Amino acid sequence: MDPAVSAVRLTVREAVHTLSSSEDGDRILSTLGSLKRYLGGAENPALPGEQEEFARMHFSALLRCLVGRLSPAWLELLPGGQLETPWASFFLEGPADQAFLVLMESIEGTAGPSFRLMKMVQLLAQFLGAGRVAAVMESQCWQLAEPAFPLLQETLLAKLVGLPDHLGNRLQQENLAAFLPQNYFPLLGEELLRVLQAVVDSLRGGWDCSISFLSQVLGKACVHGRQKEILGVLVPQLMALTQGNCLWQRVCWRLVECVPDRAMEALLTGLVEAASGPEVLSRLLGNLVMKSKKARFVMTRKILFLQYRYSTPMLQSLLGYLAMDSQRRPLLVQALKELLETWGSSSAIRHAPLPQQRYVSKAVLICLAHLREAELRDSRDELLASLMAGVKSRLDSSLPAVRHLGMIVAEVASARIHPEGPPLRFQYEDDELSRELLALVAAQPVADSPSEASPAVAPVAAEAPDRGSTEGGGVPAQAEGAGSDLDSDDDLVPYDMSGDQELKSSKAPAYLRDCVEALTSSEDWERWEAALQAVEGLIVRSPAATREVSVELAKVLLHLEEKTSVVGFEVLRQRALVAVVVTDPAPVAEYLTSQFYAINFSLRQRMDILDVLTLAAQELSRPGRLPKAAQVGSPSPASPSSSTEAPAWRVVVEERIRNKTRRFSQGSARRGPDAGPNEFSLVAGWFFFPLIQHFDRPLVTFDLLGEDQLVLGRLAHTLGAMMYLAVNTTVAVPMGKALLEFVWTLRFHGDAYVRQGLLSAVSAVLLSVPTARLLTDLPDELLEAGPWLADVAEQDSDEDCRVLAVKALLLLEKLKDTLLPLTPP
Repeated sequence: MDPAVSAVRLTVREAVHTLSSSEDGDRILSTLGSLKRYLGGAENPALPGEQEEFARMHFSALLRCLVGRLSPAWLELLPGGQLETPWASFFLEGPADQAFLVLMESIEGTAGPSFRLMKMVQLLAQFLGAGRVAAVMESQCWQLAEPAFPLLQETLLAKLVGLPDHLGNRLQQENLAAFLPQNYFPLLGEELLRVLQAVVDSLRGGWDCSISFLSQVLGKACVHGRQKEILGVLVPQLMALTQGNCLWQRVCWRLVECVPDRAMEALLTGLVEAASGPEVLSRLLGNLVMKSKKARFVMTRKILFLQYRYSTPMLQSLLGYLAMDSQRRPLLVQALKELLETWGSSSAIRHAPLPQQRYVSKAVLICLAHLREAELRDSRDELLASLMAGVKSRLDSSLPAVRHLGMIVAEVASARIHPEGPPLRFQYEDDELSRELLALVAAQPVADSPSEASPAVAPVAAEAPDRGSTEGGGVPAQAEGAGSDLDSDDDLVPYDMSGDQELKSSKAPAYLRDCVEALTSSEDWERWEAALQAVEGLIVRSPAATREVSVELAKVLLHLEEKTSVVGFEVLRQRALVAVVVTDPAPVAEYLTSQFYAINFSLRQRMDILDVLTLAAQELSRPGRLPKAAQVGSPSPASPSSSTEAPAWRVVVEERIRNKTRRFSQGSARRGPDAGPNEFSLVAGWFFFPLIQHFDRPLVTFDLLGEDQLVLGRLAHTLGAMMYLAVNTTVAVPMGKALLEFVWTLRFHGDAYVRQGLLSAVSAVLLSVPTARLLTDLPDELLEAGPWLADVAEQDSDEDCRVLAVKALLLLEKLKDTLLPLTPP
């Protein structure tokens, strides 16, 4: 037996016996002092072999003995804290990994709040504040081969990263601020930096080391959801340290490469969010995507296709990182192909949420901004095929936002992929989303020469020179004559022509039959325009004459086409049709609803029929409609005097009443709308039932259950609006039953716009049918609607559908709470 080793064992055994049994403070203090020589901090330290044996075999047992003796009486054996300071020094100066594990073990093993527990917690706080966590991690960096005690390393990893959870569960309300996650993980990041600095220094000195344990700590902290706290400290410092320093860059690359696969996604998403640009990301990651299959999957598949919560700058950093190195650029080309394929998939358009479609569209435009013409030319056929298929699917969508995305991406992508071909041009609204998407294309691609960056902005600025030359075409001619004073017109005062009216050779028709004749057979375009502008007023002023020709006039207006550039042609035509329906509701509504399912009508005309019926139903159901309609037209001779005198005496009388009346509470002085019958209730069946009757019968040119889903969605919204306008009417119950059957038939429709109309219709039924009749006449329908609404509110891909389903569920629950009697106990 080695005499040195046996001497260490005997000394420690005697010391542990003395510390465990002695009540003499001076002897305990002397024993602690004799043991300090094995830590290397005394005046006569022990031999290196003895120190190694002490640390490896006896240190943990000694610490457990010190923890077991801790009590107020034991510390008071010597006054002035003479025992507490050397007692704590063993934890703060000895091997950090063993001290940390014993501290955590003693805190978790102490039963209930006690003096020992609080002392150990305070000592752990000192341990963290003294930078001993860095010593814990650094001790694992010198094990170049497989760790001798893998269980010890796993325990250290779990305790280091899970310290806030362990301390929070143990201390509850007594927890210290240093152990809170928002304070601990930034500290852990600072300690990681200190260890990395020591690693870099050792590499410069020619010493080998391993950072596998540091990678595991970093990955596990990210898996616990603390990327923001720990990377918020690490990334800014590493950005500065890797700037122009190859050694630091290699250390960072190795740090990320050694992260376990199960933590790779959490780390990479945190790094992409924290990095300030693709240059920083390239310095921190290197060619990680070329070495790790997990990293390649996360960076090129999961972040781009399976998640869409990340911001636009993060997308730019990620795709810019792929574009910065020649080895990574093939991944960018492949990502563009898959993005365009997903962007153009009809299934994805129907089922993907709108925010995800915007996210994919942004990724496509960023890829196009980074790729060179040669790279796009090699894959032109495949990209154009995906693009054209996507444009067709998106333009066929019934959602305006989806069509909007299709127009913008199609314009930009076609100009970048095939600049020699004819450019695509669409008319779309210039809103914030359009400006944001077009700004992404203006980003300079990563190229070897500046000349390759210019085509990226060609789709956006291609028309700018033409517009400038067109708008400023008169400037050169004006400049040529500017030097001549003979033809100057500066002294001439222009006439005020603001009140001038256009002279017309044809007068407006005075009778409806003349209007019908002018709109059908007149070749005088001025007379045609005058008739179109006068027809609404004639309908309102002459209701009796309108009823004689109402159906004929509705037929003429429905088939009317714009022959001249009349300002507001669609508005004038629609208002005239609404006026005809309001004046003679039943026969005109019967005609329009029959024409909705007729052959040889365009989709535009069918949607015009739905819009006109909705507006007419709204006008008929408006309270006080008749007095307002009677005011339209030429006033009688007595109307001026009555209109000026009546308000005068009424104001005087109301003022006297107001001054002589004592009120206990002052209500609103504003008069409410005039009461009147709901005229729509008499004709609601003529509007509603013919529309809902034949929706499932396809025609040669019209198939609501097939390609014409836009009209089906508009029909669902129209039926819901009519249901709501027929509130508390006698026909509301059969209307509601028919509408719920319509909804139940189409409840699983793939188009989001149709589902929105169906959900709106359900809410209209719940609001319009009298509450006393819902559970008596429609119990089965309501029972079936509840689970479906709950499923839509939870799982539907469209956000608007989920919101509408939640509103309908709230109405349904409110109805049940109101009508269902409380069960007796």
